[in-house]
Amino acid sequence: MEEPLPTSLSRNELNGLARVGAQARLAEIDRERQSILRAFPDLSGGRRGRPAKKRAAAGVRARRGRRRAMSAAERRAVSIRMKKYWAGRRKAKAKG
Repeated sequence: MEEPLPTSLSRNELNGLARVGAQARLAEIDRERQSILRAFPDLSGGRRGRPAKKRAAAGVRARRGRRRAMSAAERRAVSIRMKKYWAGRRKAKAKG
């Protein structure tokens, strides 16, 4: 017959046990990831194109996701265009 688990664990003891379990699971996931990457080395790169190691060896720099700043005139043009767009939406909704 199996012995019942103690029910008098403190919150800290329970948290410690959960942490140990989480670390073991992360180690298991890491081993599985490494196994998959050995089987499919092309997955270790970025989303598309050359794998990361080949990009670095070729001297290709990663693109940054920043947009260039809009000038005041461009912001004003967008503002006017969007005001017109939303006015049209309100008008269409009032009809419908």
